[in-house]
Amino acid sequence: MILTTMFTASIISVAFLITAALLRAFSPGNNTQIKRVAYFCLIYLLTVVFLQFSEIYAWSEASNTVDNIAFLTGWITIIELSLILLFKLALPKLGQHPPSIIADLFLGISIIILIALTLRNFGVDTASIVTTSAVVTGILAIGLQATLGNIIGGVALQLDRSIKIGDWIQLENGKQGKVQEIRWRHTVIQTRDWDTIIVPNSSLLSANIIILGKRVGEPLQHRMWVYFNVDFRTNPSHVIEIVQKALQAPPEILNVAKTPPPNCICLDFSGDNRDSYAHYAVRYWLTEINDDDPTSSLIRRRLYAALQRANIPLAIPASQLFIDNDNNERRKRKDQKNIEKRVEALKEIGFLKVLTEQEYMQLAKSLQPVLYTQGENIMIQNDQADWLYILTEGSAEVWVGSAKKQSKVADITAPTFIGEMGLMTGAPRSATIVASTDVYCYRLHRNDFQEIITKRPSMIEQISTVLAKREVETQTIKERLNKDAKNQKIDEISVHLLTKMSAFFGLD
Repeated sequence: MILTTMFTASIISVAFLITAALLRAFSPGNNTQIKRVAYFCLIYLLTVVFLQFSEIYAWSEASNTVDNIAFLTGWITIIELSLILLFKLALPKLGQHPPSIIADLFLGISIIILIALTLRNFGVDTASIVTTSAVVTGILAIGLQATLGNIIGGVALQLDRSIKIGDWIQLENGKQGKVQEIRWRHTVIQTRDWDTIIVPNSSLLSANIIILGKRVGEPLQHRMWVYFNVDFRTNPSHVIEIVQKALQAPPEILNVAKTPPPNCICLDFSGDNRDSYAHYAVRYWLTEINDDDPTSSLIRRRLYAALQRANIPLAIPASQLFIDNDNNERRKRKDQKNIEKRVEALKEIGFLKVLTEQEYMQLAKSLQPVLYTQGENIMIQNDQADWLYILTEGSAEVWVGSAKKQSKVADITAPTFIGEMGLMTGAPRSATIVASTDVYCYRLHRNDFQEIITKRPSMIEQISTVLAKREVETQTIKERLNKDAKNQKIDEISVHLLTKMSAFFGLD
């Protein structure tokens, strides 16, 4: 036979080595089948070598048996290599992933045919074997009903493709995991906890299985819930507005779908022994199902920061007792220390150095402490400007551009301040400021500053000069202005700012 020649054996050996190399390079996770092929290929090569020696030494009695073994193992090697090239390499590269059971069925039928041909070469009546095996098969089927049920389940799962490799599913016991492999008897599921669940295929067919994040004609996304509690005396509309605005504001939260957008709902008032608070939930749609807990953590961080900025504390159960030994004297000391800290922050702002100590104290009392979590916008370009921000901790990025394209131009680090032009002239924001870490800051509303200006309007001339110098310093670096040009520029900008500030504060 042609399979028993050294030339054919060499070709099959080279084909095996090439296939093994390709499989290792392009599909390193599929090494089990190539190992099995290696055993058949080795037996085939040994039988071919034996046949060469049998011709030399005239071992005619054993040569017929070895020849049939070479026929069987050689063809099995060829068929398995062909299936690997087709199902493990070629079709996946073309984006096709047919059920692995097709390859298994083709291999099984081929082996049965090869064994029948081999037995016929030995002079065995295959018809009688088929009759006998049918009786034996019937007996085994009765005794192995569970195993056969799993096998039939595996065939059904792979043919109808209701569950595919890569799907995230939830079992009836609540366990969730990613389908890694569907075998003849069982399905392999990998969980987020780095565990592996082996589920009999018959159980999958008989149970109600949830395929997470899957809907016909829709992208992969799974709804998640993040619960929190707020004192029930706080208006739910206000809570929902604050939370939704924070979660839907740019930049987008990683792994959270745009459609539907994250939203907030009020679930209950003083129910289930929750006598002191209302129960809320944030609902968002997760696009990367493996990252459920990290994404929920990002949601909670932004949620907490938004509530803190709006002075909405998270609820505390009423059943707890809080003993406070506070008194008026202690509260005064605490308030005074807080005011002194704010005054120090105000004195770091150059254009406010014209203020008196009393004016510093007045502004310090009106400052609002706020928190911006990493990734949140502190200011948005072209928005109406009402606040001056005094950064005390953290860092942020400065972005400018259009709605379609933004470019990062600078980094700023506390202690510093931003938004002075908006505070003094009402000019729209000239840049977007994004927190690159958690940023703690004070913010000063223009109405509070206007009270100071109204009482002592003469200060705006000094303030306009300081602001003009600050702006010219930036232009000097960019345009390399000399001293005379610099002074002239300061005078021009100072007059321009003075006019705008007077009009803005109604001092004309």
